[in-house]
Order: sequence, then structure tokens, then C-alpha cells
Amino acid sequence: MKVVIISNNPMVRESYRGRIDVCFVDGSYRDVLIRTRDACHQGHRLLSHPLSGSVKPNETLYKSIMISKEAARADRESVELMEKAIFTADKFGPVRRNWQERERKDFQLVDLTLIDSAVESAENDLGYF
Repeated sequence: MKVVIISNNPMVRESYRGRIDVCFVDGSYRDVLIRTRDACHQGHRLLSHPLSGSVKPNETLYKSIMISKEAARADRESVELMEKAIFTADKFGPVRRNWQERERKDFQLVDLTLIDSAVESAENDLGYF
């Protein structure tokens, strides 16, 4: 596989087990953004938008972002996009609610659907598989 998914979503980890490398982050939405930004500094390119979907950063606990598996030179555009995403998430502030398990599962499914779409696009349009 030529991609890696950085995610804190257990549903994504299970769905892609054995098919795509998932770097699982045992942390927050913001922690996923930080880990992805750090990977971009190391030369990985963003392959999905860090703020995809219509759910605001302070309205969900889960985030999955696809990056290139191979690292090259730091991609300035990817780094800048990640810095802006972190700034945006910080502007919204932390999640202000303790979600029930049913709601957590719903947010996991929304995030899984978004990354599924990005993976499909990478397969069909970008030739990453």
C-alpha cells in the first residue's frame, strides 16, 4: 500500500486492518492533527483534507487523515494546510460535551465514511494502489 491513515477512530482501525496501514493515535482529534503535521514535516504528503466533512472539530472526537506512505522532502503545502487545520481546531476549542456511547459510534461511522471516500478517490483517481 502506498498510503497510511492516521486516526484515533477504532472503527477505522478495524475496518482497514490488514488492508492499509493505520497509525492509531490514542488521543484526541487535535492529537491526530499534530501527528499528521509532524509526518508532513518528515516528508509525507497529505492525501485527504484534514478538515473534511461538515462536523466542526469541537463537535466530534474522531479524525482520520490519509497521507503518503513514502516520505520525500517536506511538502510545504501539506505542512501549511496542517498548521491551518490545527489553528482552526484550536479556535473552536475542545469538545464541550461528554458523548454517550451511541453518539460516539455515530461519529466514528461519519469519520469512517469520510476516509472511505478519500481511499476510494486515491484508488481511482490518484493511482495510489
